[in-house]
Amino acid sequence: MSPPAHAAHAGTQILTLTGLCFDANLGILDHERSSPQPIRVDADLNQGTQPLQPHDDDISHVLDYRKVRQIIIDECTAEHVNLLESLIGKLALRLLRLPGVIGVRVRIAKLEIFDDCEVAIRIESGQW
Repeated sequence: MSPPAHAAHAGTQILTLTGLCFDANLGILDHERSSPQPIRVDADLNQGTQPLQPHDDDISHVLDYRKVRQIIIDECTAEHVNLLESLIGKLALRLLRLPGVIGVRVRIAKLEIFDDCEVAIRIESGQW
């Protein structure tokens, strides 16, 4: 049995930002409270079933990854946050509010907390 004709013209679309690095005010230790530290954010945004090609070649009809990138930076640098778990939850909620986003996977890594390993939290919410 072959798939419906419309299935050949659509697919699940996921916008991915990988390796976004910047400094954030995050942590409970004295040195973390006094100065920002480098973090890396990876994010997958599930946009569900989308046409294989947008109906036109206009950025206003798709999720603009430049805006997603800026939202991630803004949410992670807006204020000091004690816990990585608090920050990732705040970011996931903000990304889930973007038009057309039905699910998010976010990973935030603290890059310099230990000399021998990276510490990260990953959260998945919405539809996958």
